[in-house]
Amino acid sequence: MAARAAPRHRASRSGIARLWRALLHSLDGLSAAFRYEDSFRAEVILALVLIPLALHAPAGGAGKALMIGSVLLVLIVELVNSAIEAVTDRISLEDHVLAKRAKDMGSAAVMLALLGVPATWALVLLG
Repeated sequence: MAARAAPRHRASRSGIARLWRALLHSLDGLSAAFRYEDSFRAEVILALVLIPLALHAPAGGAGKALMIGSVLLVLIVELVNSAIEAVTDRISLEDHVLAKRAKDMGSAAVMLALLGVPATWALVLLG
C-alpha cells in the first residue's frame, strides 16, 4: 500500500510559513490591543520611556534585564487580561459572577505586574 501524501493545507503550516503566520497573528494581536485598549496604549508609552532609561541606568546587564523584563511583563499581562475580557464579553455581556471574577482576576494580575516595576527598579538601583 502506498503512503498517502499529506494534505496541502497541512504542508503550508509547517516550517517557515507556519512561523510567518504566527508572527502575523501576533502583530494583529498587538495592533488590536493598541487600537482598542486604552490601558495598553498607556503602558506602551510607559515602556517607551522606561526601557531607554533602563538601558542607561547605572546597573549591570542582569539588572538592566530585570528592569526591562518587569516592564515587558506588564505588557504581557495586559495582553492576557484584554484577551480574557474579550472572550468573556464575547460569551455574554450580561452581568455574571464568574465573568466578574475572571475580569477582576485579570485586573489584579495587571496590578501586581505594575507593582513589580517600581519594586524591581528600586531593588536593582538601590541594592
